[in-house]
Amino acid sequence: MKIILSRKGFDDKYGGQPSPILPDGTLLSLPIPAIDEKIKFSDLRYNNKSYFEIIKELKPTTKIRENYTCHLDPDLRKDILSRPKNWKPLFGQTGSAQGHLRNNGVGINDLFLFFGTFRQTEYKNGRINYVKNSPKIHLIYGYLQILNIHTEIEKLKRDFSFHPHSQNKYIYKNKYIYNSNNCIYEAKDKLDFNENLTGFGLMKFHKDLVLTKNGFSKSRWELPSFFKNIDISYHSKNSFKENYFQSASKGQEFIIFENNLAKKWAENIIAKGNKHNMQ
Repeated sequence: MKIILSRKGFDDKYGGQPSPILPDGTLLSLPIPAIDEKIKFSDLRYNNKSYFEIIKELKPTTKIRENYTCHLDPDLRKDILSRPKNWKPLFGQTGSAQGHLRNNGVGINDLFLFFGTFRQTEYKNGRINYVKNSPKIHLIYGYLQILNIHTEIEKLKRDFSFHPHSQNKYIYKNKYIYNSNNCIYEAKDKLDFNENLTGFGLMKFHKDLVLTKNGFSKSRWELPSFFKNIDISYHSKNSFKENYFQSASKGQEFIIFENNLAKKWAENIIAKGNKHNMQ
């Protein structure tokens, strides 16, 4: 089983702020702004507030506007939007990022671990705020184990029309639906290695989900020492410094190639983040 660390959601460049770690531990990944999409930030809701309201409360000077649309992908949280009956959890990829996944043999049963830039929040006078002086960190917030990979245009249109990678919008000077690298990853019903959990999910905060080393900038990670002997795409032996692992500043998909220790690491992370969901 390959493990793919997949970078998603708001950061300083895309969105202009971290996604929030809510006071109850919810990891609310904010989808990046994107023109010509169907879904607006104001359409998405969590705990009786729209995503736009949450963004605005966290950063009153945000450049995001109420009518801005976003790229809801991966799409794993069902209850934030009115859904069609055929909705299912999906993740789409295209362009060079999908080429990287395809060229490295990512396929059925492999596991995406989605990570992003987050920051701790708190409620004050009924409003959500970033905790003063809390750091921006990289952490793992969700996962998807692959059941199927869909590329056939007519199937994408017919079965997954609700997903942005099945829509007729422009990306990389082409349209998602007609991009030769475009595809959609469909989630398994249950994890192969833990039948108590669905094959996709969004986790609650646990310290083991944090990639960033305590006291360091967000791209400097603390990984178990056995990772020094594992191939990770976009990285090399030189990525391991004396006190930290320097994650690549560019690239969306970092592939961790088959390794039993890495598999156990991923299984542990998912179990820790899903204690509230265990049956």
